[in-house]
Amino acid sequence: MSIRKEHGNVSETTFNSPVDIGPLSAPDGSVTVADAASTTKVQVRGGADTGAAAELGVGYGRSQRRADGALVCGTRPDEWTIYAGAGQASAITAALSEVFGHFQGEPGEGFVTVIDITHGRAMLRISGSNATAALNKICNLDLSDELTPDGAVFSASVGNVGCDLVRDDEGGQTSFLIGCERSFGKFLFIAVADACTEFGLSVPHGWELHGH
Repeated sequence: MSIRKEHGNVSETTFNSPVDIGPLSAPDGSVTVADAASTTKVQVRGGADTGAAAELGVGYGRSQRRADGALVCGTRPDEWTIYAGAGQASAITAALSEVFGHFQGEPGEGFVTVIDITHGRAMLRISGSNATAALNKICNLDLSDELTPDGAVFSASVGNVGCDLVRDDEGGQTSFLIGCERSFGKFLFIAVADACTEFGLSVPHGWELHGH
């Protein structure tokens, strides 16, 4: 098994997000957009028939929250992403290394990689009763409850940015985590915030969509 941390991870406690404002909320609370770039993001790749896959226990397109609060997502076939609170990458990769190491050498057990991608990915969270309606304006997929229920994991274009999304409702309220390449993080935040203005969200000067 390979455990790798991306180049440029100087410290898990000094993460610099491409978004330095927020959260932004409509006065009635119907939609909120918040930066979540400091979320720990650990990518696991391995065959679907491996012990590592069985240990993760989540199929492609679904997610499950562990007892420790980490969210395990079946991001793509043979690929998972684990999201957790800020600064937990080392602990998560170490724990996965220990668990997955028990499977190495067993018949049919393939090569598994665990990569800390925290600093390479921007992320935001949009929540509220109007979150789906706002996203539907700029997303190329139907985000209805029938097609993207709580727990759904999928990839889509949001504001013309390729993104990984998780429907991760909180307290009975609709909520989506949206991740993309770090270099597009600020533009994505601006595009999502702009889609929310129809529902009363006010965008600070300099963060308007037009002119960027």
